[in-house]
Amino acid sequence: MEVIRLESVSKIFGKGKSAVPALTSIDLTIQKGEFIAIIGPSGSGKSTLLHTIGGLEAPTKGIVKVEGQPIYSLSDEAISILRRRKIGLIFQSFNLVPILNVEENIQLPILLDHQKVDHDYYQDIVDYLGIKDKMYASPSELSGGQQQRVAIARSLIHKPAYILADEPTGNLESKTSEDVISLLQLTAQRYKQTVIVVTHDMKIADRANRVIEIEDGLIKKDVSYA
Repeated sequence: MEVIRLESVSKIFGKGKSAVPALTSIDLTIQKGEFIAIIGPSGSGKSTLLHTIGGLEAPTKGIVKVEGQPIYSLSDEAISILRRRKIGLIFQSFNLVPILNVEENIQLPILLDHQKVDHDYYQDIVDYLGIKDKMYASPSELSGGQQQRVAIARSLIHKPAYILADEPTGNLESKTSEDVISLLQLTAQRYKQTVIVVTHDMKIADRANRVIEIEDGLIKKDVSYA
C-alpha cells in the first residue's frame, strides 16, 4: 500500500546567483513497511530529501503526500502535529535534552502533545532496547550506543507509522552501528513501521530491502530487493 508520494519535488537553497539546487524534480512512491536506505555522496541531497518527506523542509516546487495528504498545504501547527503523531525522527547527534533523565527524554514527545503515556507500551520498548536500567541516568552518563537507543525509544514512544533516520550511526563504532540498525529493523517489523535511513554506510544499505541512490539532487538508482 502506498503511504508516501513525492510529485516533481524540487528544493533550491538561496536566490539568484547564489541559488543552489538540492533536489530536482523528484518523483517517488514509498510503500507501507519498506525499509529504505538513501545513499549518495555528501551534498547529493539525500538529507534534504529525508527532511522534505518528514515535514521539516518545504520543497520549492512539487507536492509531498503522506497517506494522501499534501502535507505542505497544512499550517505549520498541523505539520508539527503530524510529525509528533505520525513520524519518528532520529538524527546523528541524538538530540537528547541534557537536563532531562532518560525516562523524561523518551516520554517528551508524548508530554509535549499533552497525551498520556501508554506505560505497557513504554515498558515494552525500553525492555526491547535494553535500557530499562538506565531510566534515571542523564544523557552524559550514557555511551554513544546507549544514547542512540534512547533516541530510538523516543522516536517510537508515540507509535509512529514512519521512522526517518538521518545518519543514525555516524557517530558510533562499527559494532554499535550494526546493533542500532538491527534494532531499527526489528522494531520496524515488530511495530509494522516504514523506515527510511539516510546513510554513507554500505553495510547499512545492504540490510535494506530498497536502496535509493541520490546524486546531484536526482535519483540515480532505485532498486528493490525481495
